[in-house]
Amino acid sequence: MENEIVNRVVNSSLKTVDLEELYKSTNVGVFDIADYLFEGIALKEKDFRQTLKAFDWTTYNGKSVAIYCSADAIVPRWAYILLATYLAPIADFYAFGDLDALKTQIFLEKINQLDTSIFIDQKVVIKGCSKIEVPNEAYIALSRKLLPVVSSLMYGEPCSTVPLFKKAK
Repeated sequence: MENEIVNRVVNSSLKTVDLEELYKSTNVGVFDIADYLFEGIALKEKDFRQTLKAFDWTTYNGKSVAIYCSADAIVPRWAYILLATYLAPIADFYAFGDLDALKTQIFLEKINQLDTSIFIDQKVVIKGCSKIEVPNEAYIALSRKLLPVVSSLMYGEPCSTVPLFKKAK
């Protein structure tokens, strides 16, 4: 059996971090204040408060929600905070910004919660290919979280990595 093919990747001690896996189960929603503006330009406090009281907030149950205004309008800061008070008991997560900003915030939040103890003194690969677009901020945040604990850090796929960092001996 001298021609036996050996899968060195499976037998290696590399640990892989797949950012897509952190995001995969996230269900997202959007609350666009533009839909509640008076004549498309300003927010009327009394009308807005009445609308929020009557709104079916269960549509955001268990979701991560982007809070923003797509119109070039006058929106007081308190309006965003008021929305947060309605979303807090319902949504899993909420952040200011459009869907792209929300996605970035979700990645950063999940990276912040990541337990790095399994990566102490390990050779780690940050997976490069994914089906979803991973923001650069997520890669930077992940490297900031991993660099203090890993023995080496690479990017790519376990079979083809780009070395990035190796702890001095």
